Amino acid sequence: MRCIRRAALTALITIGLAASAAAQGNVTPADIQRLQDNVYQAGTDVTQARTRDAARANQLQAELDDLRDEVIYLKVKLRKEGSLARSEYADVRDRVENLRTRARGDATNASTPPPAPAAAPAPRSTTNTPAATPAAGTGQIPVGTELDVRVGTRLNSGTAAVEDRFEATTLVDFNSGGRTLVPAGSVMRGVVTSVEPGTRTNRTARMTLSFDQLTVNGRAYPMRGTVTQAIEGEGIKGETARVGTGAGVGAIIGGILGGFKGALAGILIGAGGTLAATEGKEVDLPAGSVLRVRVDQPVQINTAK
Repeated sequence: MRCIRRAALTALITIGLAASAAAQGNVTPADIQRLQDNVYQAGTDVTQARTRDAARANQLQAELDDLRDEVIYLKVKLRKEGSLARSEYADVRDRVENLRTRARGDATNASTPPPAPAAAPAPRSTTNTPAATPAAGTGQIPVGTELDVRVGTRLNSGTAAVEDRFEATTLVDFNSGGRTLVPAGSVMRGVVTSVEPGTRTNRTARMTLSFDQLTVNGRAYPMRGTVTQAIEGEGIKGETARVGTGAGVGAIIGGILGGFKGALAGILIGAGGTLAATEGKEVDLPAGSVLRVRVDQPVQINTAK
């Protein structure tokens, strides 16, 4: 009985020490995910600020791009080293929050009406508030929308590295409410978030791609996109068709691709946009390959000229 009590006490002490260590400074993948969510929300704040002060928004966007890269660095470091100092995480987190405060601060100042005089006979009407104006010049790409993009450079799990950036261009117009929100040829920025090259001991090479920015008519918008399909194509035949809104936008792309051959042979796509080789080879996406990208969070597009 005494031995059992001693073992139980030892286990409790071990659990307590582990919990204490976690509370003192160990950063978890969940912390990094929250940080990525905050960065995305910061992008939305900057987009909204752009309708009020484009120059200020451009400065904030440059800061946000740097912060986004730092978050990716922290994510990779945590994965490779297994630990991350709380101070590094807190520094980036605080800077993201500071940026969001500055971006939202403009909105607060613009939407807060001046105090009414005490002797005013009636309150001012608020039916024509400044905040309603930007909404008329924006459109939204809803969650679940699929966009087909053509990769401009070759991507291979044997040569790619985490944080490698690449670009792809949209193949068809995305329309909503009678307006073209994303014209064909818009640039979508992608990033390699993880990669496992094939080796003698690892017969299944893997590469995960995600998309974090969409540039429309020279304006960059933060986004979060996941690859759902890889398609082999050899070019566009004739003029690109114009399609309407909806989650099935990408489904018709096969009809307008010249040399369309269907899904890339030897590649499977799993959760989170991970591409896996099925024939003991590297994951290989030749330049010109078409990726079907699912929008995971709504993207606000400014349609004002």
